Amino acid sequence: MSTPIRADERHDDGPTFAPTAAFVADAVAGEDLHTAATADREAFWADQARSLLDWRTPFTRTLDWSDAPFARWFDDGELNVAENCLDRHVRAGNGDRVAIHFEGAPGDTRRITYAELTAEVHRAANMLTDLGVEQGDRVVVYMPLVPEAVVTMLAVARIGAVHSVVFGGFSAESLRARIEDAGAKLVVTADGGWRRGAVSPLKPAVDEALTGAGTDTVEHVLVVKRGGNDIAWTDRDLWWHDELAKAAPEHEAQAFPAETPLFILYTSGTTGKPKGIVHTSGGYLTQAAYTHRNVFDMHPEKDVYWCTADIGWITGHSYVVYGPLANGVTQVLYEGTPDEPQPGRWWDIVDSYGVTVLYTAPTAVRAAMKAGRQIPEARSLESLRLLGSVGEPINPEAWQWYRQVIGHDRTPIVDTWWQTETGAIMISALPGVTKLKPGAAQTPLPGIVAEIVDEEGHRVDPGESGYLTVTEPWPSMARGIWGDPDRFVETYWDRFPGRYFAGDGARLDGQGDIWVQGRVDDVMNVSGHRLSTAEIESALVGHEGVAEAAVVGAADETTGQAVVAFVILTAEAAEGVDRDAVAKELRDWVGKRIGAIAKPRQVVVVPELPKTRSGKIMRRLLRDAAEGRRIGDTTTLADPTIMATIAELM
Repeated sequence: MSTPIRADERHDDGPTFAPTAAFVADAVAGEDLHTAATADREAFWADQARSLLDWRTPFTRTLDWSDAPFARWFDDGELNVAENCLDRHVRAGNGDRVAIHFEGAPGDTRRITYAELTAEVHRAANMLTDLGVEQGDRVVVYMPLVPEAVVTMLAVARIGAVHSVVFGGFSAESLRARIEDAGAKLVVTADGGWRRGAVSPLKPAVDEALTGAGTDTVEHVLVVKRGGNDIAWTDRDLWWHDELAKAAPEHEAQAFPAETPLFILYTSGTTGKPKGIVHTSGGYLTQAAYTHRNVFDMHPEKDVYWCTADIGWITGHSYVVYGPLANGVTQVLYEGTPDEPQPGRWWDIVDSYGVTVLYTAPTAVRAAMKAGRQIPEARSLESLRLLGSVGEPINPEAWQWYRQVIGHDRTPIVDTWWQTETGAIMISALPGVTKLKPGAAQTPLPGIVAEIVDEEGHRVDPGESGYLTVTEPWPSMARGIWGDPDRFVETYWDRFPGRYFAGDGARLDGQGDIWVQGRVDDVMNVSGHRLSTAEIESALVGHEGVAEAAVVGAADETTGQAVVAFVILTAEAAEGVDRDAVAKELRDWVGKRIGAIAKPRQVVVVPELPKTRSGKIMRRLLRDAAEGRRIGDTTTLADPTIMATIAELM
């Protein structure tokens, strides 16, 4: 446990830390943001859009909410997203500014300026056009975290096509489902990516995915040479470097309407089928740039920013690609894990590049705590001036360790709440304004209106818990689920009519700060990645030896939540069963069907699941067992004794 640290004052919910006078004096965001947003919220967002982005055709309509919950922001305006992230910075004389400091897992490095990145995206846009990709076509990206992945996303955006990035840890089957649902025309991948000292193959997963039904829309597979591993080759496969060399170097960016789809990003839902969340251009880029600038107090001329997220998740979209590049910031892109080849790699990178702002997940902070404070204390870390947290609620002890050990007891910490569906940060401290409270997400950002409500949709009083909802539209909100508008309404807007609700519970403390408490539906948050219990259960029962399965998320001090699966085996599989062998086989099975991130921490073979007389599985009792708590009330179960049996098997 870390030693207690100084606080400016203490409230019932813990200590608070006020920003220093020096930080306030130089801060990008002040109280004037709240004042302007409160006075006229739509005018506030219009001002942000005009001041942060370049519009080819200025918009005259800020918001059309007539078809709620399907919003249209700045819809009569036109812009080019990639031009806003690249060309305009070069035109402004900042072409020599470093856009990306890339460090590969093996230690290779690249220094890419805005002029160089712009030139690469121009050529890549021509390459995509040469391959027949047109406005509105979908391009699936299945890549390691290398510069070519960023180039691909921006090149797709530049020509008005739609990218769908799939995390490189997902299995071939998960990839196939996303290719099929999006109707992808092109897949961009790599031979492999470096991970923990070895090459993790990616191209073979694409090959396997494209053998499935429904993927015949894919005309070509572009392959970046990264791992150097041997791969199979077909007529549809093309090397990235060969095709790029053929492409013309200059590309004239076309302007597109603000509501042009920019990307589809799949996220887990409470059914087995992932949801393709659709984000469009003008509103999304406005809020990504606005939040990046103000929450992280960005000074592009001097900051070196690092968000450790993979581009396969929404954090990588908004705070690795679009937000930082729209703001003309220098950032770090690192391919590997925090502890390769030894613990401390992250802290070496901070010192090597002079990182000033670090944005990472509580899981990474807790892992660093476990490894020991002596590792970061052996580094300088003096360049850091602001720290951020994302993906799940951060516990107060980890918050304080993060500030004390990584931030030398002086850096503000912004703990941010948002989701794939919201597109950008919704609730966070403003570092030059807010008194920081360890563990609290704090308050909605200027321009965002959020409330915690009870079961009936009424606002809760201070000190009470309820459901976290958003009551007014915001620019980066999802525009729907790809191909399924009814599911979008049902999933996010039916529970509390007129309010957006995506499954998080929260508490309002006595000072009006929001404490996010995690999921209240059947979606788990594992290391900041949302996983559906239904999707994992579906994978488990797809195994010939499993008759039934129930999955819960259990509290885990490192990952926030961990997957725990309870399975009933078929009569044939149960005969002479080796429980440890079965557990390993089923963990690997889930890893193959969905991806390593979804592997259960524990698989428990049980004779029966706790069910009511009507057949409903009581997952709260399984969660009690998984977390080692006293088992709750079992009187409603058809067999009240089953939980005692399950507890003995844990």
